[in-house]
Amino acid sequence: MPTVSVQAIGNLAAEAPLQSLTIARRDVTPHDVEIEILYCGVCHSDLHQARGEWGGTVYPCVPGHEIVGRVVRVGAHVKAFREGDLAAVGCLVDSCRECQPCHDHQEQFCEHGATYTYNSPDKHLGGHTYGGYSQRIVVDEGYVLRVPDNLDPAAAAPLLCAGITTYSPLKRWKVGPGQKVGVVGLGGLGHMGIKLAKAMGAYVVVFTTSPSKAEDARRLGADEVALSTDPAQMKQWRMKLDFVLDTVSAPHSADEYLSTLKLDGTMVLVGLPTEPLAVSAFNVIVPRRNFTGSSIGGIQETQEMLDFCSEHNIVSDIELIRADQVNEAWERLLKGDVKYRFVIDMGSLGQ
Repeated sequence: MPTVSVQAIGNLAAEAPLQSLTIARRDVTPHDVEIEILYCGVCHSDLHQARGEWGGTVYPCVPGHEIVGRVVRVGAHVKAFREGDLAAVGCLVDSCRECQPCHDHQEQFCEHGATYTYNSPDKHLGGHTYGGYSQRIVVDEGYVLRVPDNLDPAAAAPLLCAGITTYSPLKRWKVGPGQKVGVVGLGGLGHMGIKLAKAMGAYVVVFTTSPSKAEDARRLGADEVALSTDPAQMKQWRMKLDFVLDTVSAPHSADEYLSTLKLDGTMVLVGLPTEPLAVSAFNVIVPRRNFTGSSIGGIQETQEMLDFCSEHNIVSDIELIRADQVNEAWERLLKGDVKYRFVIDMGSLGQ
């Protein structure tokens, strides 16, 4: 298959810094959309994957799955997109399309393995896929999203992961008016959880270990803020909440947050700690609480999320950076020094 060379940013080994690379993209097939990438969000999973912390990383690794760009070319059979459209790509670029989850528009759970935007087997070129820290990307139109015109394209980029990761469980467990919802952690995921839960009509309580974040949590829409390191404040919320969204990726105990749930309340884990979480069986069984997890959403639900954000004027709070600042941004990300998502201006790549 014909290919074209494009510039990208990636690393050659787990311990290596990000650097400028040249990668191959496939030529446009009849069902493909070619996108000039304008902005790409920096997700914590980019760091985990590129540094080999989850295992299975193939190098060179080009991260990035929060992609917004401009359509520059479409295949002969493409119907949903035209040259010049603002389009987006999230965590998925393909799936088998034949299994039950795919038929149910839940491609993220494809029984034969979804093709992720980076570090997945590339069905077209062989090797593995490369992500959005690059100039361009070519994706089947069935896995490309429309970006509503009223959303700022740079601030909309993190919606493709942070947005859908928090929207999907809130929607699935029918969060809405009359419910009290806890959001654990105030970072890239947590700040989106607050905005979305509030827009759905819930009363939002934020749990944080940082007293300095209380004011910002309220600015984002939280009705109340609890310092999770203060036993008295945690006791105040015991058995008071209908739903808890745990967005924390650092090692922590899930028990203290499970204790805030009412009878039949649900706590959903969307953060990805690298160490096992401690959960007491009695804390789940005796009050009949639900403890579960959630991944991203399928393509249809991701588009639904973008349209919901358009309706409610929701985007991420971002810090826009140049391509040559990515290594610095990763180090700051490890320290939690960002409010609340880095986004790379991909137009600066190669300057």
